[in-house]
Amino acid sequence: MKKHILLASLCLAFVSCKKEVVAPVAESVKYVSFGDSISKDGAISKAEMFTKYQSLREGDTIDVSFTSSINDVCQKKGCWMNLALTDKDVAFVKFKDYGFFMPLNSKGSEVIVHGKAFVSVESVEELKHYAKDAGKSQASIDSIVAPEVTYSFEANGVLLKQ
Repeated sequence: MKKHILLASLCLAFVSCKKEVVAPVAESVKYVSFGDSISKDGAISKAEMFTKYQSLREGDTIDVSFTSSINDVCQKKGCWMNLALTDKDVAFVKFKDYGFFMPLNSKGSEVIVHGKAFVSVESVEELKHYAKDAGKSQASIDSIVAPEVTYSFEANGVLLKQ
């Protein structure tokens, strides 16, 4: 009887010491590349990018990669997009040398962009042109009456998350 109790105790002790190891599952995120080949490594968040824009003055540029979501894309060709920086602030993105375009249905998608960030003043004429390209109403287009300081970006490469 002592042998059975001892054997049962050893088995119980052995089983209770078993440690379950769960390896983290590597996320396999896929991207479609547009423009130059770029890497997702080193890309900063949209909040960090907004902070960088706050320190820029007209004429300054910085070379940077950042992640964000597409708020709007040109509905004629996909030749520009607005990327969220905050709930109300956006970066207006054009593509280097008009060399590539984004899919017209990419609004809401996550992207990583690489290129040059700068601050610019957009004329009333340019703002109305962009509003028309975005499919805004005529009343909305007509309400544009003053130039705007914009957070601008010239992308040489974009990774669109699938």
